[in-house]
Amino acid sequence: MSHPLVSVVIPTRDRPELVRRAIDAVFAQDHPGDVEVVVVFDQSDPEESLLREAPGRSVRIVRNTRTPGLAGARNSGILASRGELVAFCDDDDWWKPAKLRRQLEAIAAERARTGRTPHLVTTAMEVDFEGQRTPRLAGTERITLAHLTRSRMSMLHSSALLFDRQALLDRIGLVDEEVPGSQNEDWDLLLRSVKQGDIVHVDEPLIVVSWGAASFFTRTWDTKVSSLHWMMAQHPEIVADRKGVGRVYGQIAFGEASRPDRRAALSWAGKAVRQDPTQWRAYVAALVAARVVTPARVLNTLHKFGRGV
Repeated sequence: MSHPLVSVVIPTRDRPELVRRAIDAVFAQDHPGDVEVVVVFDQSDPEESLLREAPGRSVRIVRNTRTPGLAGARNSGILASRGELVAFCDDDDWWKPAKLRRQLEAIAAERARTGRTPHLVTTAMEVDFEGQRTPRLAGTERITLAHLTRSRMSMLHSSALLFDRQALLDRIGLVDEEVPGSQNEDWDLLLRSVKQGDIVHVDEPLIVVSWGAASFFTRTWDTKVSSLHWMMAQHPEIVADRKGVGRVYGQIAFGEASRPDRRAALSWAGKAVRQDPTQWRAYVAALVAARVVTPARVLNTLHKFGRGV
């Protein structure tokens, strides 16, 4: 029980070199227990050359047999996994060597303190944008519902999530495949998880997350906007938090300005400011809508500091 099998689900699609890097990082973990990598090929043919084994490490390949897209691919990997613990890693991200060990230590500490196995353990991240690295920390070792309604807590990236598999299947539930474009599916999963109890967090940047052209989800405004509406409908506690919903309205405003839809952008910017006059996204969205600045320039500037809209 001190070293349970960990299954690492890596969805991928036509990016063999990136997924090799992610697999290499998993194999290089200094965690002494066994780890299986489950590579899920989504809407592409499996690359059999990825199969490999090493002491305590192995790679399995499966196809996405569920809804095409990231959510269905993750679920295919979860259901094919055999470990007591299930971790996610996106194919364009990678882990630092201590990632799993530090999370297993946090699980052991939580068991010693409460007698229970935490349903989810996360870590902070380091953003890699055009070769520039920026750490993003949470400033806390326990994540509450209030944290996740007030903020997306972007440092709790999907590549940092380590679940108790039984809790994921029985209480939290699989990744929701109805999320528009598989956008914000990780925020939805975090909110469902935290409703089962506080999330244990290791506030160290133990994963490296790539932001930029490699991401399939960079600047897909239609699905970004629709997924935010979906999130508010699924989680009314977001709407009940004035600062939290002001942030979401500001994001919608920026997305509408970037589509572009000037009238919708200004309407949502106004709603954001009425909820939270300090919501900077609303003012930036207004500038984008007025064509004072381009969405690309805003995002590139923010990404240099490890931030996003």
